[in-house]
Amino acid sequence: MAETADAIIVGAGVIGAATAFEMAKAGRKTLTIDRNPAAGYGPTSSSCAIIRVHYSTLEGTAFAYEGYFYWRDWADYLQVSDERGLAEFREVGCLVMRTAQNELMAKHLGHCDALEIPYEIWDEARIGQRLPIYDMASYWPPKRMSEPGFGEPGGGRVDSGVFFPTAGYVTDPQLATHNLQRAAEAHGARFRFNSRVVEVLQAGGRAAGVRLDDGSEVHAPVVINVAGPASAKLNAMAGVLDDMTITTRALRQEVVHLPSPDGFDFEGDGTVVSDSDIACYCRPEQGNHILVGSEDPECDPREWVDDEDYERNFTEQWTHQAQRYAQRVPSLGIPGQTRGVVDLYDVTEDWIPIYDRSSLPGYYMAIGTSGNQFKNAPIAGKLMAALVDYVEAGNDHDATPLQLALPYIGRQLDVGHYSRKREINPDSSFSVLG
Repeated sequence: MAETADAIIVGAGVIGAATAFEMAKAGRKTLTIDRNPAAGYGPTSSSCAIIRVHYSTLEGTAFAYEGYFYWRDWADYLQVSDERGLAEFREVGCLVMRTAQNELMAKHLGHCDALEIPYEIWDEARIGQRLPIYDMASYWPPKRMSEPGFGEPGGGRVDSGVFFPTAGYVTDPQLATHNLQRAAEAHGARFRFNSRVVEVLQAGGRAAGVRLDDGSEVHAPVVINVAGPASAKLNAMAGVLDDMTITTRALRQEVVHLPSPDGFDFEGDGTVVSDSDIACYCRPEQGNHILVGSEDPECDPREWVDDEDYERNFTEQWTHQAQRYAQRVPSLGIPGQTRGVVDLYDVTEDWIPIYDRSSLPGYYMAIGTSGNQFKNAPIAGKLMAALVDYVEAGNDHDATPLQLALPYIGRQLDVGHYSRKREINPDSSFSVLG
């Protein structure tokens, strides 16, 4: 006899685990299935886990600001102990360099003003107080090392930035996901690892469960795709691609680990930094290291890959990112041995995720989330739980989208912003910045 559940969640990354927690709290019997050996062992484990509030759209900004409060109040949100302890959110703030390329952050600050998000404008002297290792010469446009003029200032300076105090990073994204698993289990949720979905079952014109690689079946009237870089494959199994104007693909990424320059404690005194002038972002890391990622400039090739067949070793991209960051930090020492992570994003055409139902009744999607949605996992879990309730109650989410309450900031979010049927959003950054 097949196992049953009220809802099957495919994927135990941070958003899948948060969805299980929120649905279990609401009384649904959930089973989360993941091909990895534990929660958060997929791309979540490689996340830089940056918590920030600035996004290119008002909706994205509101969603992120709401999400910040759950990380700030992590223990209160979970209401459960974990034998491994709770993940730590370090609220070190986020500095975004103001450049012509981001229009001096005018659009972002307009969103922040509308939502009453605190921020400060820092001039070059104030930036130097916090980050004395920084040289604020402009190097725009970002280049490959082989291009003429690489490493030579292009003229002018980056003379100001916006500092957001309600920002920082989570030190251990896999532990945060484990915390969510334990919180979900405390409400009756179940998790099954080392299991692979090979078929989305259907009956009576709707989702009816899944078949696993061991031949067993799990029956449920609701299936939620939170499969990260494998999301497109699962959607193909379910046969739901035809009515989607927005789709997902797996994108290979490298993140560089570098030691802080001698004489400066970046782990203790640094901050999260987004720097469009050199197209890098960074954050402090344990051991007085710096994590450096790409902000996806035109000079960095985009490698669309199969989620199970891609180059897992570092390439020349590691060196390009390290050297681009060294333009800003001249005293940076770049070790001969490469360190960091190679993993995948699951992204849409406009880098805004899909949180939606599908053309198959009972089949839902929380996909295209990689790169910039870790910070939103708790409120994304609430969104998915509310969306399932809304649609399963007979509401037409396509015609009349769910309006999700954002309790911390006292607003409502039109969930149609994340529709699978939307047009590409021209307000997006079309990058990891969202």
